[in-house]
Amino acid sequence: MAMYVSWSLFLLGVAHVLYGLVRFRAPLVAGVRAGFVGQFGSPEIRRTAFWFVMFGPLLLMGGHVCLHAAAFGDYEAIKIVGIYLFLVSCIGITALPKSPFIAGLLLSVLLVAVGFRVL
Repeated sequence: MAMYVSWSLFLLGVAHVLYGLVRFRAPLVAGVRAGFVGQFGSPEIRRTAFWFVMFGPLLLMGGHVCLHAAAFGDYEAIKIVGIYLFLVSCIGITALPKSPFIAGLLLSVLLVAVGFRVL
């Protein structure tokens, strides 16, 4: 179960990056064409695009850490990643109630359950 949940987090990161590149293609391309450096502070859509896409690699990293931990039976590391994801998701849901942070919340609960060896 640890590997399945870990792969789910990794794939959430892949989906986040891919969706961001498709959804925010125009502002991302505009920022790159404008020279990239210092081009994502404004307008607001460029800043949103940048941070949305940049959150994806953090999810990938968390998933990769969990995959490595699962391979070596380090359930404590999986639990820690789950707790961090839980906190970030709770803050995200509070700030943006109608957002996809619910996916992170559900996944975080699974990660913590795996970390406690409930699953």
